[in-house]
Amino acid sequence: MTLKVALFALLTLLGAMLPTADLHADEMRPGLLEIKEIEPGWFEITWKVPTLGDRQLPMLPQLPEFLKAVGPPSRRLVPGAVVETGSYHSDGQSLVGETIAIEGLSALAVDVLLQISLVDGSTHSSVLRPQSPSFVIPERASKWQVAGSYWQMGTIHILEGADHLLFVLALLLIVSGTWQLLKAVTAFTVAHSITLALASLNLFTLPSSPTEAIISLSIVFLAAEIVHKRRGVVGLTERLPWIIAFGFGLFHGLGFAGALAEIGLPEHEVPLALLMFNVGVETGQLLFIAVVLSALWVLRRITAQRLQTAVAYTVPYLIGGIAAFWTIERTWSSFSGFA
Repeated sequence: MTLKVALFALLTLLGAMLPTADLHADEMRPGLLEIKEIEPGWFEITWKVPTLGDRQLPMLPQLPEFLKAVGPPSRRLVPGAVVETGSYHSDGQSLVGETIAIEGLSALAVDVLLQISLVDGSTHSSVLRPQSPSFVIPERASKWQVAGSYWQMGTIHILEGADHLLFVLALLLIVSGTWQLLKAVTAFTVAHSITLALASLNLFTLPSSPTEAIISLSIVFLAAEIVHKRRGVVGLTERLPWIIAFGFGLFHGLGFAGALAEIGLPEHEVPLALLMFNVGVETGQLLFIAVVLSALWVLRRITAQRLQTAVAYTVPYLIGGIAAFWTIERTWSSFSGFA
């Protein structure tokens, strides 16, 4: 394997982690079906279906036959999706025991988040996938069902959040020593757990666009620190990695909270759902760290020193360039919101 081929393969693999250019890196890309019972027998249903370019993905929610639309639904375009909201009446019949399915989902490479809130206070959450595109509404979600659903959604979010993963990757590349790395990762975990809980409980929030801009800027900062390290300059992150990880982790937690806000929390199991979503985030994060450390271990043993040096100098510029683009895009979006 020549140096150019090996380097191209590595950069292609890193680029494959990134979402497509027309989607924000930290947004939840699955579709969303939200069913809210406003009063007995009356429902408000929101259907958010992703778009591919100008084309809406060919999938539709399949609702119980007795659920009838009251007038045409409203329709609006949002970045990367079409959102339809409508009112429905069930003639007094309960949704308990009924099946909710997504027609066309089995042929697509996308998931759909299902959130159901009934007037009796019970809530149900699930992730509908191509291999399991339907959900039967139970009488009341058990603790195990809530725990499993929110753990799964937390894991999915971190593994699909390219900006969070790039931050962790940059941290791994700059921090030396097992103990220093452990402190940095722990500080990052504690910080984003704090703000995730505060924001999810509506005790502290920030607008999403500035928060996302700060998250991408944190990656730019770490990428610059990696370059300084390669040049023999000891930066702030290398001296105090846990402080930097904790500070930026607070903003990453707000990003996680934005995803959780789309899903919602079950009223009867808020602490459990919040805990398991966070555990899912940590599961995904640890899986990613394990993969990266394994890849670095293999790279050091099967490649020449020349290739290792080329990769060491190229990867931080690639990370920084991508994050800089996100920063500009999100900053522009923040200012556009005030226009």
